[in-house]
Amino acid sequence: MRNTTTSASDIGPRIWYQTICVEQGILPDAAQAAAIEQLHTLWQQLLDFKTKRNQFLGRSLLSPDVPKGLYLWGGVGRGKTFLMDGFFQCLPYRRKRRIHFHQFMVEVHHEMKMQADRADPLLAVADAIEKSTRVLCLDEFHIDDIADAMILARLLAALFERGVILLTTSNYPPDALYPNGLQRERFLPAIALLKRDLKQIHIDSGNDYRMLQMARESLFLVPDDAHSRTRMEAMFTALAQQKMEATELQLSTHHIAVQGLGQSSVWFDFKVLCGGNHDQSDYLEIAHRYPTVFLSGIPLMGADNGAEARRFTWLIDVLYDHHVKLAATAAAMPEQLYLDTQSGNDALRTASRLAEMQTRRYLDLPHQAQSVKLE
Repeated sequence: MRNTTTSASDIGPRIWYQTICVEQGILPDAAQAAAIEQLHTLWQQLLDFKTKRNQFLGRSLLSPDVPKGLYLWGGVGRGKTFLMDGFFQCLPYRRKRRIHFHQFMVEVHHEMKMQADRADPLLAVADAIEKSTRVLCLDEFHIDDIADAMILARLLAALFERGVILLTTSNYPPDALYPNGLQRERFLPAIALLKRDLKQIHIDSGNDYRMLQMARESLFLVPDDAHSRTRMEAMFTALAQQKMEATELQLSTHHIAVQGLGQSSVWFDFKVLCGGNHDQSDYLEIAHRYPTVFLSGIPLMGADNGAEARRFTWLIDVLYDHHVKLAATAAAMPEQLYLDTQSGNDALRTASRLAEMQTRRYLDLPHQAQSVKLE
């Protein structure tokens, strides 16, 4: 769910939610309404904190207590991102940032490399974040990378010590993060911090609003056969207008093969984009540069191609968060692509997002190009 009409810069989350429900015809939802009350409380605390801090700093060296943040979690399509984005719009702070968790961690790793000559690069990164950001909103908090797991406990502790307020969304409660991950014991302190410093808000099961609002366009072509590829070729030619004579795309650190390249669109084969050694940083760079991505040959995904399935999940998360339009040929419809029941919420989220990405409402959203750097 996405807010596309109501301006919320001068109202609180409670009024914003009531207004947007009327404007967009959203059905009343008790779990969302309960979450909005908690977001409204945090919003009010942040306004009070800002006022008190200005008063304290004008009279003494004292400073008021920093408000705590929130951890929103619940099933796929329950409107967690929608609610967080509404809160973000309502908050009249200059030092605020909303970013997808994957992109945030790419920036953290990049900045740590840049600060390698410092005594403690991670603390230098925390200092940089604190200088630019009082309220940090992280969407889709989800750990599946050992490198992320090993630094998050110290990073979260450093951010909380510096007074950064965190609002995050996740499909999982804190205790279910990184459940079978390598050296999970190294991540347990991060879970403890999340539980100690953030109030958990469970948006319980209910309607998947992306599925309810689904109105598929003819952009997800099934099956992946000659007829579908001919149709996609025609779409790419019409959209690209001036196609470039190129078989590779230059990314920051390497080349990647393409089937087609235009000024604002690029066409990949699934085996190329989701195979090999590609990670979120590649997908972030592509999403930043191209408003439209074509992807051919999406297969059924199970245990025999689990690594490709995981990269595909990363890819869709990144494209979705940047409002990138997706045209694809696939072996089956989104809800039938995953054969491995162990994929769980990842598969459900990806299928739900693929469905929403074919709706007119999603296709009308402007491309969100975001640079991959710590600001």
